[in-house]
Amino acid sequence: MSLYRYCLYSLIALFAFPLSVLAERAPGPKIIAHRAGTDDAPENTLFAIEESLRNKADAIWITIQLSKDNVPVLYRPRDLSANTNLKGAVSSFSAEELAQADAGYNFQPKKNFPYRHKNITVPTLEQVLTRYPHTFFYLDIKSPDADPAQMTKALMQVLKKHHALERIRVYSTESKFLQALPPEVPKFVSRDSTRQYLVETLLNGNSCPPSLAESGWHGFELYRKVKVVERFTLGEGVSEATLAWSPQDMQCFKQSAQHIILFGINGPEEMDMARRLGADGVMVNSPKLFKSPAQD
Repeated sequence: MSLYRYCLYSLIALFAFPLSVLAERAPGPKIIAHRAGTDDAPENTLFAIEESLRNKADAIWITIQLSKDNVPVLYRPRDLSANTNLKGAVSSFSAEELAQADAGYNFQPKKNFPYRHKNITVPTLEQVLTRYPHTFFYLDIKSPDADPAQMTKALMQVLKKHHALERIRVYSTESKFLQALPPEVPKFVSRDSTRQYLVETLLNGNSCPPSLAESGWHGFELYRKVKVVERFTLGEGVSEATLAWSPQDMQCFKQSAQHIILFGINGPEEMDMARRLGADGVMVNSPKLFKSPAQD
């Protein structure tokens, strides 16, 4: 079966999933605030974390980079001008200098930048773990200028100091950062491996890939656009398709004691689908959007 047919059949199976199965599922997936709630407040800041916890997020997803003096700080993307009043790479500034940045500077331009000059700055990971000792954090390493060994050293110093290994899990789209971590650090399976497992599951007739025998954590989009390359006798064809989780995929992963965090859940239909699939958690931009009235 081609990858194109896999994507198509996954979507068909997903929308054909019976609503009656919902009653058999556990309560809904955990709400994980993406970049600490990027739609509700200036992302990756203490202010955003506070807002997401107020909106009953179960866990916080934060983005980690290294400062010039090798301190893990919260920020995404590489250039500070995207979100702050500074310009240049995060790695060009010390943690102390980043603490002077205005991290609310560019938030909500349509509302006349309501968070400018509110003392919302770029925090260090140590500040976060100190202020929120009972909160679970997903640490997303996106540090383009950092050496994986140096990142690991800096990260481990903070995590061990705060005895935080039981309340974090590390993710990165760059497998080199995951590979550099010592075995005792909770982390996700590499993104490439998760994608490969999804494809193999259906191409193998919904049988689980042998490499899924050991338990693991996977983070991936509910839907992901991909380019499909089909090779023919006289050449190859490239087409667009959508890779989607199906009930069969989820059943295969769950049989192998896998844990699934679905990305890009930003509307009620997507949340309902994630719930029906039985995802362990969903990464959302706005915890406020999914807050139940009963939680007020």
